[in-house]
Amino acid sequence: MDEETELLNQKFEPMLEQIKVLFFEFGIKNLNMDDISHKLGISKKTLYRFVKSKEDLIARIFEYEQKRWVEVVRSISAQEVNAIEKLFKVSLMVYEEMKRFNPIILFELRKYYEPLFLEYQEEKMAHVALSMRLNLDNGTKEGLYRSDLNAEAIIAIYMNYLVEIHNSDYCKGADLSFDELFKIMFEQHIRAISTSEGVAYFETRKNEITELLNKSRN
Repeated sequence: MDEETELLNQKFEPMLEQIKVLFFEFGIKNLNMDDISHKLGISKKTLYRFVKSKEDLIARIFEYEQKRWVEVVRSISAQEVNAIEKLFKVSLMVYEEMKRFNPIILFELRKYYEPLFLEYQEEKMAHVALSMRLNLDNGTKEGLYRSDLNAEAIIAIYMNYLVEIHNSDYCKGADLSFDELFKIMFEQHIRAISTSEGVAYFETRKNEITELLNKSRN
């Protein structure tokens, strides 16, 4: 990557965050490149210095989100806390991201930009799976997780829960908030994979974890 391209990317990253907010507010299909440049306060010619087309713009947003995700997960992994704390923080981040993808946005991405969206989802889930493998390994070494777990099965089930919690018609009809469902799902997961020491630790942190979840809602 040459120096000029790197400088353009650095200038464009704050705009990508703004564009992402615009898409969540107005939908992807409802905004054309003229609308986007106008709302950014730049000319369309300037916008096309950064991207070639709207599809290229979507790809750049996915690239930006993936980069941001990797940086945040790396930051969480470096924290001086145990595996249960790290798993909660990463899980909450995944959950909050899934919650932002409202049904309209998901419909538009799957209908008009499916190859890009599927590639992004596949890369994201692969990174989540890697993070979970490391977490399971660390939690076992810390004596918080059981040593007899089938790691790949645990990862597959938990990731499916994180994704499907937003798509369950039954849960939508049961008058349960998604935040409450997440809290229950996380607790059940921890109790299923933890040793007695892990469960005991979770019990000491259960109320504080609930408070963190409540704060993320506001």
